[in-house]
Amino acid sequence: MFPDFYGNRFAAETLAQMIERGRIAQTILLAGPEGVGKATLARRFGAALLGDARKIEQDDLSLEGNREIIEQREKWTAEKRNEDPLLFSTHPDFVTFAPEGPLRQIGIPQMRLLRERASFKPTRGAHRVFLIDHLERANEQAANSLLKVLEEPPEHLVIIATAENLYDLLPTIRSRAVVLEMRRLDAEEMAAFAAARKLPDAELRSLLAEGAPGVAATLDLGVYQARRELLVKAFECAAGVSPFASWIQHSEGFSMKKSEKLEFYLKPAYDLLEDLLAAVCGRELRRNRDIRGELGRIAAKVNFDWLEEAARALDELVLMVRRNIQKTAALDAMIIKLRNRLQTAGT
Repeated sequence: MFPDFYGNRFAAETLAQMIERGRIAQTILLAGPEGVGKATLARRFGAALLGDARKIEQDDLSLEGNREIIEQREKWTAEKRNEDPLLFSTHPDFVTFAPEGPLRQIGIPQMRLLRERASFKPTRGAHRVFLIDHLERANEQAANSLLKVLEEPPEHLVIIATAENLYDLLPTIRSRAVVLEMRRLDAEEMAAFAAARKLPDAELRSLLAEGAPGVAATLDLGVYQARRELLVKAFECAAGVSPFASWIQHSEGFSMKKSEKLEFYLKPAYDLLEDLLAAVCGRELRRNRDIRGELGRIAAKVNFDWLEEAARALDELVLMVRRNIQKTAALDAMIIKLRNRLQTAGT
């Protein structure tokens, strides 16, 4: 029933059975890691229910045009975004609400708009489908506004929400939804996906994506590798593999790239730390096997206490991103803190 969808057979079959039996839950929550196909499955479900899959697929948030719309709106004032809440609806009966703004949140103006449109009758057929992508990014006011719709939804309305972590959502939202948890794809499923999509550098993409087909398909390897290289240089300096003066050259280049936000570097940084931990423990790397040599040199200089401190430093960067702190100063401070940790441990 859901063509070109890979993995998570249980979730797909459950949704297919809802349609076949004519017993469709009005609130469905798809939970799981980023890129495992939650929004894709929601769109496939909507297409099976409403028809005209081509139009629904035009609202895929990973498409370049849609990404540009979201990025452009980051430059808008909060007042302008509130006056014109973001939604995508190429198909009149399938509406996607996506996170937006500098912090990529689901805002209360969007949920108010959802409440207003919830009563609209389908243009054809018996249903309208609303997709709320990354519902965990809704603030408390927005979540409470959504609850008013979930308590008494119109008969024609089906709401599908996605979330990475179920427990970032209000218990009252979880209790009103049919929850389907989705997992990362195994190696065989990822290989089938990569072959079907004819992905270049499929093996490397699959390693870096770690079971997330959406990540494998949309990953810009050149951009990713450039960001990862900067992080490796930062960790080399922080571990004492290279002098601080060598880092300054990279730091200055990073500072000049105004479009490169610190938040883009957080997930790759955590991934590198996880592989550094594996290297310190003598285990195979999970993702970054193509840079074994660089990570091995760092691992030879550090220990578990240093890695624990590095993880805490990254956690602090996550908070700093929300405060729009200056990105190069934040990385410089992290490196100095970790170098001092090594020197203290050595005395």
